Amino acid sequence: MNDFARLLEVEIPRLRRYARALTRDVSRADDLVQSCLTRAVAKQHLWQPGTDLRAWLFTILHNQHVNDVRRSVREGINVAVEEMAPVLTVQSNAVAVLQLRDLEAAMARLPQEQRQVILLVGLEGMRYEEVAEILGVPVGTVRSRLSRGRDQLRRLMDMGDEMRSTAEDHDDKPAAQRRRTAGPQRRAA
Repeated sequence: MNDFARLLEVEIPRLRRYARALTRDVSRADDLVQSCLTRAVAKQHLWQPGTDLRAWLFTILHNQHVNDVRRSVREGINVAVEEMAPVLTVQSNAVAVLQLRDLEAAMARLPQEQRQVILLVGLEGMRYEEVAEILGVPVGTVRSRLSRGRDQLRRLMDMGDEMRSTAEDHDDKPAAQRRRTAGPQRRAA
């Protein structure tokens, strides 16, 4: 195995994590990472030793994902509902499961630009400059997308908490009281 292959191998877990967060599908994420690595090996001569390999690989992965999304929109690829089911679950803690489900749903509702920045900064721990380079935008744009994305996530998560709290309050009432507060009921003749 050559030096470049060893360097690539170190970055695979990070690439897979980011690809899974982008695609929300393990199989498609693995395909995306494989495509990224294939392209990186083919374009190895373009990478300058001593520069940030991670940023270069994430740029390739990001661009490949954008191309895949554009192609799917252009070709009208349908995605089954089952493929979009939450993949993050924690068996031991029901509250954590709900929080992860809410977070995943909230992340899915964010615009792609905000979601990408949050994933790269929050999940991958990248610096703003690295994210700017990967996405091909100014650092100020990264900061504003991150700020807006975090604000939107907070609002969405708060909405989820309020809805769950309302549902729990509703479930705590006796059935007769729920019928009274639900409004008039129609009776079958």
